[in-house]
Parts: sequence; structure tokens; C-alpha cells
Amino acid sequence: MFTGLVEDIGMVTALHSSGKAAKLSVRCSLPLAAIRIGDSIAVNGACLTVEAIGDDSLSFHSLRETLTRTNLGDCRSGSRVNLERALRVGDALGGHLVSGHVDCRSEVTRIGKDGDDFVLDVALPADMRELVIMKGSIAVNGVSLTIARLTDDNFGVSIIPHTWTRTNLQYLKAGDAVNLEFDMIGRYILRHLALREGRSDSTVTMATLEKAGFL
Repeated sequence: MFTGLVEDIGMVTALHSSGKAAKLSVRCSLPLAAIRIGDSIAVNGACLTVEAIGDDSLSFHSLRETLTRTNLGDCRSGSRVNLERALRVGDALGGHLVSGHVDCRSEVTRIGKDGDDFVLDVALPADMRELVIMKGSIAVNGVSLTIARLTDDNFGVSIIPHTWTRTNLQYLKAGDAVNLEFDMIGRYILRHLALREGRSDSTVTMATLEKAGFL
């Protein structure tokens, strides 16, 4: 479990295929003495397991499913990735609960500025629309953000300078792929209502949620 508060921007040094998986190596400035083999690290929001620890780097085993579902498959030597260690009992939860299970990858449609803040718009896949609400939480490349704008096919977030300069969001451009993880609490609500109404799917609308008293 993670919070969506990025600790470090790592640099990919290698990505090698290994059968149906791959080995990903990342140079970073995380406190490596406090990390153990087998620990979970969110890399661009995807939970990966530490397989080896070097003098200034971490290596991970990544499944083919992870590479195809996330933007990690696009990484090359020199790519920058957001890193966050797993949440420990007693840690402050400053962002929101992030599982590290990326739902999908999507495309940046616009980057701009609003005063000192930065604005980022991302395409919203049709099958994910019901998981997004105004002022709701979303993880973009593992960064905990709040939805500030919402249309049928896009959502937008506003990013303060502190977050912008301490994550790899600052390197994005229109057309780049980002990893998205939607709020898990919303997923549980949708699933609960679907089962209560005798359906095996989760096709619950915002009107259904409002009728049930969740909004």
C-alpha cells in the first residue's frame, strides 16, 4: 500500500526482457540501507518487488502484464520514474490510499499553467468513466492528485509547484502515456451496489450512487 507521495525521481539504467518478464534497473537516491530484497516499491505507480540492491540502484522483476498495462514498457535508459516505498504502519497518510495496481495507461492531452500552478489534462477511457468524480482522488504515474476538471472523455488536475518539481510529471508532454490508478474506495462502492442489485458487473451510474446516499 502507498500514499501517492513520491519520494524520489529515479533514472532507468536498464530494461532487459527475460522470457515473459523483464528486469528493470533504476538508479535512485532512496535510503538503500533501509530497503530489503523483497520490499515493494511503487515505480510510476506500479508496485514492483525489489530483486537486487546495488550501491546506488534497485533492480526489479516486472511481469509482461505490468509492462503492457503500464508505461514501464516504454522505458529506456535515461527514462525518469517516480519512486515511493510502501506505507508502514504509523506513517502519515498525506495523499490517499494507493494500491500500486495500475488500472490502465492513458494519454496526456494538454499541459499548461494557471498562475504558479500547473495543469494537466488526461484522456479518460470510456470504461473507466464511472470511477471518476469531481474532487475525487486519482494517482497519475503514482502521484496522488485531485480531479479539478471532468468531461466525458477527459479529466484535469492542478499541480502545485512543490509536486511538479519533485515528480516526473515535469517532464511530460502532450501525447505521453501516464499510468492511472482510480480510487479503490469508489471501486468497492460500485461493486457493492452492483451485487446488491443482483448484477455481477459494476455498471453503476452516478445517479445510482446519489440515490443510494453516497453523494
